[in-house]
Amino acid sequence: MSAVNHTGSMNSPVRVMIAGIGGASLGTEIYKCLQLAGCYRIYGCDVSETAYGLYGYDFITGYRISRDNYIHDVIEACHNSDAAWIIPGGEQPAALLAAATGALAAEGIRLIANDSAVVSMFSDKEAAFSRLAELGIPIPRTTALLRSEDIEIVGLPCIVKPATGTGGSASVFFADSIDEAMVYAGFIRSSGNTALAQEYIDISEGEFTIGVLSLPDGGMVGSIALRRALDAKLSVSYRGRGGLVSSGYSQGFIGEFPDLCSQAERIATAIGSRGPVNIQGRVRDGVLLPFEINPRFSASTYLRALAGFNEVDILLRHLVSGEIPALSTIKPGWYLRSLTEIYVPENQLK
Repeated sequence: MSAVNHTGSMNSPVRVMIAGIGGASLGTEIYKCLQLAGCYRIYGCDVSETAYGLYGYDFITGYRISRDNYIHDVIEACHNSDAAWIIPGGEQPAALLAAATGALAAEGIRLIANDSAVVSMFSDKEAAFSRLAELGIPIPRTTALLRSEDIEIVGLPCIVKPATGTGGSASVFFADSIDEAMVYAGFIRSSGNTALAQEYIDISEGEFTIGVLSLPDGGMVGSIALRRALDAKLSVSYRGRGGLVSSGYSQGFIGEFPDLCSQAERIATAIGSRGPVNIQGRVRDGVLLPFEINPRFSASTYLRALAGFNEVDILLRHLVSGEIPALSTIKPGWYLRSLTEIYVPENQLK
């Protein structure tokens, strides 16, 4: 586990746009990382008039943009704020902006994201886990759930989840019978998605979220591991019948987990990561078994920044000024989170 200690500084504040700044979202966590670094002018945009970030944070300017003209409005907001860098604050902004990388570049705007091939690989989790298996990476047994016989591949109990769009543990179910698994699979298919069944790994050796940061040339910066605390309601999506499913709100202990971080770094290298990647997994016999890999910043990025690993700042500094990060020690301890509230008068909605 390692962090970065900067020895240089950028000549002037860098203007950054965050696309997607709803409450308790990735976008607002990225904002806090940039604010902590203290060398950015931060702007935000969102399609929702009730997005928390439009009111609850000190963005230089918060822009309400149209769903129907999303890319046009994002580009216009970047031009109005003179922001040459844009960071997606959620899965939907990430997908829309990635598809418009060329249009953004033509307007002098650079998208901060992992390599497009890596992002594409993990957009379909059925294909992604097949690829991980081909690479020799230990994973929970995983299969598409088309008929009841498929459960024999993963065993019971198992996890049933969509192959796409599972940010924040959305529609992730714990099943302890074949009938229950098939009901969940039918629900997922009814929404137009493919259902996956995945071996359930118990929590006796812990559940971890590990951030690994690589540079655009593939050089490894470092990694940081958080052992999730799963005794708070905020961090648990489901608990019962001998199983537990975590939520999208990670909190817990950040400390020295060198073996797990080394395993996570090997995974990042094997998949060709060229930026941030978040690996969520449970441990069995000391082996990290990832059940979710997202090649982007994660919503726990601010907890990592508080610990000394500000991956958002690290990557931006490198891209802007070519700084090569030097490693330093993480501050171990418990990193906890909550929700916040704000009042907005009706006539002040954007």
